[in-house]
Amino acid sequence: MQDESIIKHAEKYVRKLYAEAEKDLYYHNLEHTEHTVKAAEEIATHYKLNEEDHTAVLVAAWLHDIGYIISGRDNHEEASVKAAKELMLKNDVPQRLIDKVEGCILATKMPQNPSNLLEEIICDADLYDLGTEHFKNNNKKVRKEVEAFLGKELTGSEWRTFSLIFLKKQVYKTAYCKQLLQPGLEKNIQVIVEKQVEKDMEIPKKEKNKDDQSKEKEKVNRGVETMFRTTSTNHLRLSEMADNKANIMITVNSIIISVLLTVLFRKLDTDPRFLIPTMLLLFTSLVTIIFSIFVTRPNVTSGIFSKEDIEKKRANLLFFGNFYKMKIEDYEWGIQQVMKDPEFLYGSMTRDIYHLGVVLGRKYKMLRIAYSFFMFGFIISVLSFVFVVVPVK
Repeated sequence: MQDESIIKHAEKYVRKLYAEAEKDLYYHNLEHTEHTVKAAEEIATHYKLNEEDHTAVLVAAWLHDIGYIISGRDNHEEASVKAAKELMLKNDVPQRLIDKVEGCILATKMPQNPSNLLEEIICDADLYDLGTEHFKNNNKKVRKEVEAFLGKELTGSEWRTFSLIFLKKQVYKTAYCKQLLQPGLEKNIQVIVEKQVEKDMEIPKKEKNKDDQSKEKEKVNRGVETMFRTTSTNHLRLSEMADNKANIMITVNSIIISVLLTVLFRKLDTDPRFLIPTMLLLFTSLVTIIFSIFVTRPNVTSGIFSKEDIEKKRANLLFFGNFYKMKIEDYEWGIQQVMKDPEFLYGSMTRDIYHLGVVLGRKYKMLRIAYSFFMFGFIISVLSFVFVVVPVK
């Protein structure tokens, strides 16, 4: 079968499936699938994929969400893969192409974990609109779908909190989308944050009829939430600053080491006087790079929590490292428990800020060591070069 033919078969199959569907899908519907296909085509064209890889990406884009119709929200990626395999085997598609399509579909499961360029392309295509102006309208559709799944309406504040948790975990995978869409994603996050702050600062008219004690309590609660939000934002910005400073040191010292290895080491045979200054500078750059890497090196956590952790209010579901291995239904259950209990919510936010502070302390300690070692080592190295070059009278 020609590659173009299986793409058409996949499109025809999906359109028929959605036309006959009885489920109310406000977001994961045919429109979303068409947008994903269009985005996948755009990204795949940019990377100039060969015919087979291009076909795998488009077929996966058409079929990646059909599991919502077949089996529902839970484990829909696996259901999508099963249906996709049956369709492709029926049309005599080579096993190699089937494997690529399967990998692409499974890579879209949250949290996304692509292992190659094709899987990165379909992941970015699936979340393409997060970095565009269409996000606001799509976010409303997702909210209706989640509310239908939960069987209850969510307040504006609850949904904005849920949206922020989701958006802050997302990073585009391909270099193309990082440059094109990541700024838009950050902008959409900022819009929600500003909206949340604006709503927190508003005083509903009905509060005017409350007694003074209730008004004071509301004011304190808003102040506490603003404090948490501001503190968390400041910690994240400081972490970004530390990473940027560490990257600068890594880049500068990598260049210095490259120059030493390619230029100065060649001259040591003819002029051994430069051996000690060169080794001093090389040692300085190497140690500086090591401490800078310690600053940016991520920590790996268990990625799982138990119901006992939730019941005893020990789990912090605001940090992805505590739930990235969990099933979506278990995570949604945990988030609902957090939203129902303000004490649990504030406790989670407190632990989140505390652990961010601990990480920041380690980062800036390593960063200070790196900068100090580089400064003194560089000075000593330069003085040693001067001592070698300038004759002593």
